Amino acid sequence: MKKILTPILGILMCAAGVLAPGGWLLPYAHAQTARGVAPVPGDVVRGFDPPDQPWLAGHRGVDIASHAGQTVLAAMEGVVSFAGMVAGRPVISIRHGELTTTYEPVQASVSPGDWVGTGYPIGTLISGHSCAAEACLHWGLKQGDTYLDPLSLLGQPHIRLITTETMDQVRLRAAEIARHAEASSGLVTPVEGVITSLYGMRVSPISGTWKFHDGLDIGASCGTPMLAAASGVVTQSYYNYSYGNRLMIDAGVVDGHSLTIGYNHAPGYAVSVGDHVEQGQVIGWVGTTGQSTGCHLHFQTWVDGEFADPQSLLP
Repeated sequence: MKKILTPILGILMCAAGVLAPGGWLLPYAHAQTARGVAPVPGDVVRGFDPPDQPWLAGHRGVDIASHAGQTVLAAMEGVVSFAGMVAGRPVISIRHGELTTTYEPVQASVSPGDWVGTGYPIGTLISGHSCAAEACLHWGLKQGDTYLDPLSLLGQPHIRLITTETMDQVRLRAAEIARHAEASSGLVTPVEGVITSLYGMRVSPISGTWKFHDGLDIGASCGTPMLAAASGVVTQSYYNYSYGNRLMIDAGVVDGHSLTIGYNHAPGYAVSVGDHVEQGQVIGWVGTTGQSTGCHLHFQTWVDGEFADPQSLLP
């Protein structure tokens, strides 16, 4: 029970969140790896919301409400790589090794090539960025061409205390999910490979955001056979933009709890909706369809209709 309960409790606590100075809600795990400072004081009035594809609309940074004339600070030490006009607005970019932070609209007091330390003044905020305040700083973070959430750089936040009653509810819910997961057993490994990403909170390799990973990623060569982890009936088979080709198997009731298993990213499947499959039967092949960074199986399990950690059910 302890092995299952600990990560589930952590996920639920992440959902509760922690509060940073100024009232910003930050993921707990981000705070553990933080290494920067906020460029201006104020509340985040629009968060990070990257598009699914580079050419689509989205919000590739965060907006922090402030006022015109506010001094803007470098979030981390680095070298100024750009200070000039972009689309009619003054922008500053600072390189921090593989990372780059951007700040706009900011009247620069630094020049390209200047070294700046963490918290070093780099310019003055001006009005011009549309937001629900006198002026807002649009703060961005990139690694190469990939946009990341700049709030992940912020320092250790103040913890938001929750009531004993709320904490008890979190623990009871985690224990209930863990109990259901432990009760459902007897699966076989769906594909021979290496686990590349665990179930739970992580930084998404697609969006760069801190989010919940609802399955277990098992890396294997494209074309590797995938097996039915349990006997059951195929209930769904369709294409999804994120998951690629998906297949769902209703494994019925196991130890008093309903069990559903899911397969994602395959190039295709050897079975169809309505087919009965036996445990260990080849049902498809490993692929990389949908939003995928390489050949792997994204394996999912549901116990009584709720996500459960597949690793806790596998041998």
